Amino acid sequence: MGAQTRIHDARDRVEDEREAIEAKLDAVDRFVDRVENCQPGPTPAAGSVTATAGTLSRDSPSGGDTCEVVREAFAETIRPHSLDDVEERESLPETIQTELSGSVAVALAPTMNTSFTPELKQAVLSEARTRRAETETLGKALQREATQLADAAAVVDEITGWIVTADETPLSDLGFEALRARHERLDTYRERCETVAMWRQSFLDGATNNGPEVGVTHRSLGPYLYQDFPTDHPVLTTVARLADTCGDCQRAVRDHLVRRA
Repeated sequence: MGAQTRIHDARDRVEDEREAIEAKLDAVDRFVDRVENCQPGPTPAAGSVTATAGTLSRDSPSGGDTCEVVREAFAETIRPHSLDDVEERESLPETIQTELSGSVAVALAPTMNTSFTPELKQAVLSEARTRRAETETLGKALQREATQLADAAAVVDEITGWIVTADETPLSDLGFEALRARHERLDTYRERCETVAMWRQSFLDGATNNGPEVGVTHRSLGPYLYQDFPTDHPVLTTVARLADTCGDCQRAVRDHLVRRA
């Protein structure tokens, strides 16, 4: 294995995020199960001023109105995994708005005294399932990113490993043919770095989709995943620097070849 590079750091970052995504998917599923267990109340008649809280099913928590039960379910399941609330800077209604839409957040707000109607129940479930589909799509995009990073790391490890081993033998100890072979090997490695850069760019131009309405552009992954990195393009930065290193090595080899010519 070669030296630790930004690609290797990126692999660790992606793996952490994939674990977080799996945990969030589980949280959304648990939230949906709990909401499905809530029996809605009747739809208020037109012009009604007082909203009647829905009743709970036998499997639902007892006491309090059903909207409160749904808020509690959200707080105990999805909220701890909200990507926009990792430090709990948001209030609960703000996080519900982020994850389930503004209209659902307003309907579930305690100040609204809203009845948990069949329509509200379906709206909550629909938004939760949409969020699940989006999160699942992000998970699939992260899987593809992980594969990209693994492939790039394999190339980088091979090249850096070879350079480290080759540097153990001074160029002055090599004959003309050995120097020429080293120069050709470095040329091949520079081309491989350029190839990695090309298929990385091709990947970044694409997207991971989950149906016609849910997708993640791969260019959005960099700022999202690597915002704390020196660069949000760890693969391109690493292979560019490695190609430059190969070029520097080639120049040193050529100097020795000229002396032997």
